[in-house]
Amino acid sequence: MKLLLKNAKKLSSASETSTYEVLIEDNKISKIGESLDEAADQIIDCQGNLLLPGFIDVHIHLREPGGEHKETIKTGTKAAAKGGFTTVCAMPNTNPVPDDTGSVQALLKKIQTDAEVRVLPYAAITKGLRGKELTDIAKLSKEGVFAFTDDGVGIQTADYMLQAMKKAAACGMPIVAHCEDNSIVYGGVMHDGEVSEKLGFPGIPSLSESVQIARDVLLAEVTGCHYHVCHVSTKESVRVIRDAKKAGIHVTAEVTPHHLLLDETAVVEDDANFKMNPPLRAVADKEALLEGLLDGTIDFIATDHAPHAEDEKAKGFEGAPFGIVGLETAFPLLYTHLVQTGKIQLDLLVDWLTVRPAEVFNLPYGTITEGVAADLTLIDLEKQHKIDKASFLSKGKNTPFHEWEVQGLPVLTIAEGNIAYKEDEHE
Repeated sequence: MKLLLKNAKKLSSASETSTYEVLIEDNKISKIGESLDEAADQIIDCQGNLLLPGFIDVHIHLREPGGEHKETIKTGTKAAAKGGFTTVCAMPNTNPVPDDTGSVQALLKKIQTDAEVRVLPYAAITKGLRGKELTDIAKLSKEGVFAFTDDGVGIQTADYMLQAMKKAAACGMPIVAHCEDNSIVYGGVMHDGEVSEKLGFPGIPSLSESVQIARDVLLAEVTGCHYHVCHVSTKESVRVIRDAKKAGIHVTAEVTPHHLLLDETAVVEDDANFKMNPPLRAVADKEALLEGLLDGTIDFIATDHAPHAEDEKAKGFEGAPFGIVGLETAFPLLYTHLVQTGKIQLDLLVDWLTVRPAEVFNLPYGTITEGVAADLTLIDLEKQHKIDKASFLSKGKNTPFHEWEVQGLPVLTIAEGNIAYKEDEHE
C-alpha cells in the first residue's frame, strides 16, 4: 500500500514553512521531496496545511482493564488520534495492575488487538500500586514495558524508591514518579491557597510535591537512574529540578497543558471538572512552569489524560475522583494560548510534543525522516472551533475547557502508515 501526501507545509524554523510531499510505503516514510511524481494507491491533498510528526504523549490513562466505563484502549486511542497523537504511554492504575509478566502480556495482547495508535504500557513499581512490595523490575523490563511508575500515588518511603531506582538503573529503565508525600496532603482536594480558603475546601500544600522531588533527585544521583517527574505543578518543584540538572543528575520532567493555562483562580465554584492531582496552583506557579519549559528545566508537555464517568465527576470537589481529559484539546489550546499570544514560537511547541519526549526516552519516533515509521499529523492552523465535550471520541467528557474558543486543529492523523483519524469522516 502506497500513500502519497501532496501539497503539505513543512515547519522549517520558528513559524517559517515550505512546501513538501511525503510518500508512505509499507508503513514507513519512503520518500520526502518538494514534488514527488510517484504512483500511489491513495493520494491525499493536504491543501497547504502543516504536516508534523505524530505527537507523543508519555502520560495517559486508558483505564482498561477494569475501568472500561471510564475509557477503553479503543476509545482512548481514538481520542489520541483525533488529537494528533500517534504514540501514547498508558499508566498502570488499572485492575489488574500490570505488575507481573502475565498481566503485562495480557495487556500487550489487548493493545495489539484494539489500539488505533501505538500504545507503550508502563509497569508498576510496587505490587498493586500499594507501595509495600517491589515488582520484579528486572523480569518486567524484558516484557516490552515503557518504564516503571506507581502514577497516582507517590512512593512514600525513601527505601522503596532507592531500591526501585537501583533495580531500574541496572536494567537501563526509567523510574517515572507521581510526587506526593501523603503525610502532608492533609486530605486536600484542591490547591492550598486563597481559593481553597474562600470555597472552604481542604487544600493540598505545594510542599507535598516538591519535598518528594527533592528526596528523589538525591536518590537518582546515588543510583544513576533516569528519574522522570510527572506533571510538575509548583515553582518550588521547578527550582529543585533546575538545581538537580545543574548538578548533573539524570532527571527529566513534564508539564500538562492545564497547568500551563489555568491556575487556582479558574475555580470559582464546586465544579469537579477543575479537580485534578496535582491541583491547579497559584498564578506564580503557572508562570514558573512556562519559564521552566522555556529554559529547559521541564523537558516537554504531556496531557495526563484522565477520563472519568460523568456521574463520578458530578459529586463535587470532595466526592469526585481527580483528573481531566486532555488528548483531544491539547494542541488547539496550546497553540491558541501560547503561540498565538506570542509567549512561545510554534517550533518550540512542536518540539515539546514530538522531538523532546522521544529524545528523553530514546524512542525512534517524533521526526519526519525517510525510513522511519510513518507517524504524521496534519494541522489546519487557520481552523477555528469551539471545544465541545459532546464531540469527544473519548468516553470521558470531564474537561474544564468546554466551550473555549480555539484555533488550530488536527485534521488527519496517520499512525504507522495507516489513517487513524480523518476529520471529514467524524463530522
